[in-house]
Amino acid sequence: MELDKSTIESVVDGSVAFLLVAIPKIILAVALYFIGVYIIKFIVKGLGAAFDKYEFDNSLSYFLQSFLKGLLYVLLILAVLSTLGVEVTAFIAVLGAAGLAVGLALQGSLSNFAGGVLILVFKPFRVGDTIDAQGILGSVEYIDILYTKVRTFDNRVVTIPNGSLANNNITNFSAKPTRRVEMSVGVAYGTNLKKAREVILEVLKKDDRIHPDPAPAVLFTNFGDSSLDLSVRCWADAGNLWPVFWDNMEAINNALEDHDVVIPFPQRDVHHFFPDGKVKIEKIINEEEGK
Repeated sequence: MELDKSTIESVVDGSVAFLLVAIPKIILAVALYFIGVYIIKFIVKGLGAAFDKYEFDNSLSYFLQSFLKGLLYVLLILAVLSTLGVEVTAFIAVLGAAGLAVGLALQGSLSNFAGGVLILVFKPFRVGDTIDAQGILGSVEYIDILYTKVRTFDNRVVTIPNGSLANNNITNFSAKPTRRVEMSVGVAYGTNLKKAREVILEVLKKDDRIHPDPAPAVLFTNFGDSSLDLSVRCWADAGNLWPVFWDNMEAINNALEDHDVVIPFPQRDVHHFFPDGKVKIEKIINEEEGK
C-alpha cells in the first residue's frame, strides 16, 4: 500500500508539532528532576547536620532522614510526571487508597512506630539505663524505631514494643546520678535504740562510697511482731547502689553482734485454753506422778 503525498506530509507535520510540544516538556522535566535531586540532597544533608548539632538519637536521625528523603522523591516524581503532561490525580488517589489499606493492616506497627518516635524524641530513657517497664527490670541494650531491647540481670534479652512503652509507666533507675540506699534492720524488744543507732551509723561512716550529704539516718519505723524495726537510709552514686546495700547489710549484722545487740528470729507466744479438759489432764498427771 503506497502512501500519498498528503498523508506523508500530515504525519510529518503531526510529528514535528508533537516534538515541538514534547521536547520542551522533556527538557523541563529532566531539568526539574536534576534540580530536585540536588535540592533533596541539600535538605537531607542540612537536616542531618541539625540533628548532629542538637545531638539527636542516631536511630531517630537516620529514620527521619530516610523518611523525608523518600517523601521528597515521591513528590519530585509526581512533579516530573505532571510536567510531562501525565495525569497524576488518579495516581495520587491510588497511592492514598493503598496507604489507607496498609495503615489498617499495620495498626500495631504504626502504634509502635509512633511510640518509638516519642521515645527517641523525649528520651525517657537511653541505651545503658536501667529501667523497670512492662514487668521487665533490666538494662536498655538497644532502641529501635519499633522495638526496645532490654537485657535482664540474669542475661535474658527481652524485646518490648515501643507502643506499650510509650503508653505505660516507666521507672528509670539511671536518670539521676545518685540513689538512696534503704536497708531494713530489726532488733529485739528491750534493745537500747540509741546504742543500736550509734553502732549502725558508725558502720556507714566507714564506707567512703556513702555520701556525707544528705547524712545517713537510722529511723525507728515500726513495732514488729518479733522486733523493733529500723530503717537505715543513706545516699550513694547510682552505680554503687547494690554494692553499698550488700556490703553494709553484712557489716551492720557483724557490728550488732559484736556489741551484743540481738537480731531476733520470728517468734510467737502461744496460750492454750482448755477449761473442760484441764481437770482430766491434772488427774492424769497426778496419777503418773503417784506411780
